Amino acid sequence: MSDWLKFLFLGIASVIFGVIALGNTVAASLAVAIMTGALFLVVGVIQIWGGMTTKAMENRLLTIMMGILAALLGASFLYNPLEGAVSLALLILILMGLGGIIRIIMAWSMRASPLFWAMLLSGALSVLLAGYIWSYFAEISTSLLGILLGIELIFNGAGLVVMGLFLRAKTKG
Repeated sequence: MSDWLKFLFLGIASVIFGVIALGNTVAASLAVAIMTGALFLVVGVIQIWGGMTTKAMENRLLTIMMGILAALLGASFLYNPLEGAVSLALLILILMGLGGIIRIIMAWSMRASPLFWAMLLSGALSVLLAGYIWSYFAEISTSLLGILLGIELIFNGAGLVVMGLFLRAKTKG
């Protein structure tokens, strides 16, 4: 199979999975929370093991404690995926708002640049979106991760399709 076809099929699959995620955003949010929990649990266990088996480490106790914290966080997400999804949605909301505020502050430092308005608009839209999500947080918190996952999968898939078509045109021409 040629490279361009691999990118094309991968892109189409990504778009399909994105549409599926948008079709059931709560299930997709729970899947993200479960996957996050599993990853935190694995990382925590590995960090505990690494802290216990390393002899040359100065902060051994701190490493083990951080591993325990990561493992407990992972276990919490696995045993309470709905609460984990809400926690992750809140974290995303906070990061979106802070990112917007930072871009607004950066925009003021580039007032003389022609890119000032683009930076200001980008920051303002992030802050407004964060405010909108916050005002409906109780209704949207269980779906937010699934919505973002679905949108990202669709955009990623579109990019992969374009890459596949670009490679096809490049090999023909």
